[in-house]
Amino acid sequence: MIISKKFPRYEKFEPKVPVYCVTPGEGRILHRFFDTSPFSPSGRYMALFRLPDETDIPKPGDKGEIVIVDLQEGIEKVVAESHGFEDQLGANINWGENDDLVIYNDVDPQTWEYYGIKLNWKTGEKTRLEIGVYHVSPDGLEACTGNPSCKWRTQPGYGVLIPEELTKTVSIISEDEGLFITDTRTGKAKLLLSMKEIFETCYSKEYIEEKKDGECYLFHSKYSPSGKKIMFSTRWIPKELHNCKSAIGKPEIRFIIFTCNRDGSNLQASIPEEHWINRGHHTTWHPSEELLTMNLVKDWGKMLFATATLDGKNIEPMFWDVTGSGHPTVHPNGKFLITDVYAHEELAYGDGTAPLRLVYLESGDEEELLRINVRTPYQSKNMALRVDPHPAWDRTNRYVAFNAYEGGTRRVYVMDMEKYINR
Repeated sequence: MIISKKFPRYEKFEPKVPVYCVTPGEGRILHRFFDTSPFSPSGRYMALFRLPDETDIPKPGDKGEIVIVDLQEGIEKVVAESHGFEDQLGANINWGENDDLVIYNDVDPQTWEYYGIKLNWKTGEKTRLEIGVYHVSPDGLEACTGNPSCKWRTQPGYGVLIPEELTKTVSIISEDEGLFITDTRTGKAKLLLSMKEIFETCYSKEYIEEKKDGECYLFHSKYSPSGKKIMFSTRWIPKELHNCKSAIGKPEIRFIIFTCNRDGSNLQASIPEEHWINRGHHTTWHPSEELLTMNLVKDWGKMLFATATLDGKNIEPMFWDVTGSGHPTVHPNGKFLITDVYAHEELAYGDGTAPLRLVYLESGDEEELLRINVRTPYQSKNMALRVDPHPAWDRTNRYVAFNAYEGGTRRVYVMDMEKYINR
């Protein structure tokens, strides 16, 4: 990867690694999430999203921009617009099969139909994808998602917006909602696993009878690093919380993490709801694909980094004396994990700045890679307006992209982790 000298270095608080601001201009910009590389397959480009307004939450019909940054030339280009976004993950931009193809969500503001787009940003050619996109397989051939228009019912920021009266209500016995898979070459989608099939496979008739009157939405979904498996989460809320806009902080909500093979076989409840009672967040794949990683309290007394086997039988802390935070990912070399810190978490500095952390897996020793501002002036009125760094690796697992709030706006940065990779 060549990073242009046009991009200014970030040098506040003496970072331990080279850090570059790759969006020094207009701002209001973000990369998607910690489980998706915003870097193109070759590493030359980044695909980012520019919000129309970072001071207030978006409304149905608002329009943002799909932005390509050329890291080698040091320039950015607006290649498309999208009505299909929210303010945490933008339009859920993923790269396709090669450097020419980006995949993202859109909404027709005349009909309120939501869908995905595969765009050849160099030629302008578009393929319309049924349902939409949350995460794209590593080979670029499939996209997985739950219904993107329903995600706001448990937490705003992660899907698309259409008028509330058009948004479906989903339950654990819904037969037409669940985990959708779209062929990115043809644009055709299929319902791989319905909510009804998911819960009838993994839970008893008594459980289903108890929970069937509530609502349940498929939220996160993501392919494993090889693309052979899929992890997805469901969120159940009692019917009295219908349309509460943000059920995420309510104790009544019930989270479950499921895993399956890419074809839907071997479906398992990998982190059942009882483990979430005391809080937890941000599950993702361990590089081995035999484990999941996350932050979890369980009955341990505080938030810890944890691993879970896919069969749901073994959920353990990675360390007893290292506090969990943010969006952790284990590096494929098996030596360390990296993660960020929310502005409100105990490991933040209290002035709006927070560290990016590196934790050695063998010893639990920790290094602060850098410290940067992540607090916005607007999140006090709505936490959906916060900035999460979401540190995400490139495909060589050397470079990391992350979000921050600097110079009065959202920006995207890249840090070079070479010295830690080669130790």
